[in-house]
Amino acid sequence: MLLCGVALALLYFYGLNRTGLLGPDEPRYAAIGRAMADTGDWITPRLWGKPWFEKPPLLYWMTALSFKAGLGPDLAPRVPVALVSAAFVIYFFLRLRREFGERAALYSMAILATSAGWLAYSHVAVTDLPLSATFGAAMLLVMRVEFEPTETVLAGLLMGLAILAKGLVPLALFLPAVWFLRRKLSRLLPILAIAALVAGPWYILATLRNGSPFLEELFLKQHFGRFASASLAHQQPFWFYLPVLLALVFPWTPLLGLLVRKEARRDPRITFLLAWLMWGVVFFSIFLNKLPGYLLPLLPAAAALMGFAMNSAPRRACAIALASSAGLLAVVPLIQGLLPDAIATGVSHIHVQMSAVWLLPIVAAVIAVLLLERVLARPAAFGLIVLSITLVVVRIVWQTFPVIDQVYSARPAWLFHKDSITCIPASDRSLRYGLDYYASRELPDCN
Repeated sequence: MLLCGVALALLYFYGLNRTGLLGPDEPRYAAIGRAMADTGDWITPRLWGKPWFEKPPLLYWMTALSFKAGLGPDLAPRVPVALVSAAFVIYFFLRLRREFGERAALYSMAILATSAGWLAYSHVAVTDLPLSATFGAAMLLVMRVEFEPTETVLAGLLMGLAILAKGLVPLALFLPAVWFLRRKLSRLLPILAIAALVAGPWYILATLRNGSPFLEELFLKQHFGRFASASLAHQQPFWFYLPVLLALVFPWTPLLGLLVRKEARRDPRITFLLAWLMWGVVFFSIFLNKLPGYLLPLLPAAAALMGFAMNSAPRRACAIALASSAGLLAVVPLIQGLLPDAIATGVSHIHVQMSAVWLLPIVAAVIAVLLLERVLARPAAFGLIVLSITLVVVRIVWQTFPVIDQVYSARPAWLFHKDSITCIPASDRSLRYGLDYYASRELPDCN
């Protein structure tokens, strides 16, 4: 357990400030949270004094509390997200251990904790991770039809927080649980009632204070507009989320192949997890506007399924899947080298270059995994991959994050040129929100 704690600390807290805030969303959300801390207005989100209703307030509240605690402009937005992520990973293990046993739970926890999607969104202060953690915790509580009254209350509290994280989305994703509990209304209705009691006061107060502009922006545009309107410029084909899911669970993608075994689907809890995962993919695929982070609330279900399947899979099938996962680490140096340029100029303009030297430890890891699985040392084979991923993440944070900071964050520009920056090009949204955030004021457009 000590090793698990060290790994979690390295994966989620090491180097959180090695890049400044990235893109347009992270500094914008952080600025709103800081404004809440400064003004004491915890109801109306404001960006430079103007109401901003794109998202509910949970992330803003977390950021505001961090600023109240004295954290700086880079850590205040990110530390609470990392804490929520790490806490959920621990809760995920404890909950699954109760259901499937310690080894399957440990496999599932490590898969989730080291998957590319969960790791990436645990390092940025956006709403996807708080939603995924609160919603995922609630779903794990109702995975069994029979659960205790205290678990009913806790599930309702968590669903309420999920609604405060991202509006109506968790209610739509909760439909598989509604179906499984359709004959247990005495358990389902209290969950929904408690969720309404937790989330309802903010929505009511925000409506009373801001009127129809709040309702139109948050619900009509940001909820229903994302379903059918092309105005938000995130249009993707229907099949978009299939490769996205494969990428989010990287490098554990080959373990998804173990889910085809019929034996793993006879347990009703596994059926629940499959419904959670498959309904979410279908639901988000219907939307005209699609972003990779939308699938993050489905990763706990995917990780639990993969951990359970890996624990019960035959030796040969598991050996192939684990060796393939280890082999996928061979593309990490390629990704690491391409990442800054891809962020700065787009994928189509990058130059691919990779040294064969990196392949040697990967080949050695694949061979070691196969040998360990052959001698019935599946936990050791799995642990070797987890250790490799942890080292790879530390390397990326140490080497690549400062490069990303230079090409994609406004922090270096502000630190080194703040005396000469008097305006911002209106066309560059990332630069605009980033410089405004680090300047602690709204800078004018360059005419």
